[in-house]
Amino acid sequence: MNTTALGSEEKEGHFSWFHALTRKERRTFWSCKIGYALDAMDTQFLSFVIPTLIATWGLSKGDAGLIGTVTLLTSAAGGWIAGILSDRIGRVKTLQLTILWFAFFTVLCGFAQNFEQLLWARGLMGFGMGGEWTAGAILIGEVIRAKDRGKAVGMVQAGWALGWGVSALLYALMFSLLPAEWAWRSLFLLGILPALFVIFIRRFVDEPELFVEAQKKAATEERASFAEIFSPKMLSITLRAVLLTTGAQGGYYAITTWLPTFLKTERHLTVLGTGGYLAMVIVGSYVGYIVSAFLTDYLGRKKNFILFATGSMCIALAYTRLPVTDNVMLFLGFPLGFCVSGVFSGMGAFLTELFPTSIRGSGQGFSYNMGRAVGSLFPLMIGLSSQSMALGEAIGVFAGTAYGVMILAALTLPETAGKKLES
Repeated sequence: MNTTALGSEEKEGHFSWFHALTRKERRTFWSCKIGYALDAMDTQFLSFVIPTLIATWGLSKGDAGLIGTVTLLTSAAGGWIAGILSDRIGRVKTLQLTILWFAFFTVLCGFAQNFEQLLWARGLMGFGMGGEWTAGAILIGEVIRAKDRGKAVGMVQAGWALGWGVSALLYALMFSLLPAEWAWRSLFLLGILPALFVIFIRRFVDEPELFVEAQKKAATEERASFAEIFSPKMLSITLRAVLLTTGAQGGYYAITTWLPTFLKTERHLTVLGTGGYLAMVIVGSYVGYIVSAFLTDYLGRKKNFILFATGSMCIALAYTRLPVTDNVMLFLGFPLGFCVSGVFSGMGAFLTELFPTSIRGSGQGFSYNMGRAVGSLFPLMIGLSSQSMALGEAIGVFAGTAYGVMILAALTLPETAGKKLES
């Protein structure tokens, strides 16, 4: 742990790094954070309207699950493509494009007349959802100075919890003002709001100087290709980064997808469907993002990953093994959100630092989103395994395996905290 830096930070204030940012850096910070929150808002709308669609359209749980799976898979592809684009047309232009994309197809979801139309609209929306994370993480990672990069990127990641909270509030508002058959459509139609935010980005946010310098060099040299992330020099880094992100996302999907079902059907708890429990999880998520954002600079990237992965394993064990009541479960929502979300806070900064500027978008986009694609299979494997073992045991096995893989990958990857990025 960097005790000198920690002591200095405490004397100056934990947010002195933010006050030291230039106007341009602050605009970039807020554009990425708000963009990520809007991404989360549009993404989370589906989870709130699924019960209404099941009731009004007669969807099966399998249909609902298919929409979620397709969205995850297309978001993985979108993040990969956005990474390549950000190396070609720029970080800011890619961010604008992905926000417009997911806003347009979220609105289209509101006009869907049947399951097939919603599946197509939601699947296409996923391309923008995954792409926005990649473009935003690269952009903020290149703008912020090395010693504060972890905090800044982690604070941007925390925007996800804010967007999740906003989507919950809008859900409550729309469903209290309108009949259910119109309320769910109104939620998706509100997805147009992120498109308006692009006007701000176009006017006030510039490409990172680091990227501009790299483009000038590329004009006189041979441009780096996507395939370079698989070159002998980079292959090992790329594959280990994929293992790291697979562990993080596989564990997250394993816990968040199946725990509510396990607790409702096998533990017969009722608190899971309440707004109070959801609020505890969302608040825990935001606090987890913030704490992890600071720790990833203080402890280093690797130690922080190991700490939160271990905490997530313990949470999975507590939920599936310990006898708990509704009251206890309500308060366990906070550490659940804290641990499984805090795992991701240092991810953007770490992946930014692992890859050189010329292939940063390609490397970061591929490694994070390949992890998302593989991780999205964990809920399916748990469902299949639960036919021959208890659901709680299956959750524990797959979540534990996922976070174990993440810890092993973190141990073998180089520590990058404080690394200065080169053009």
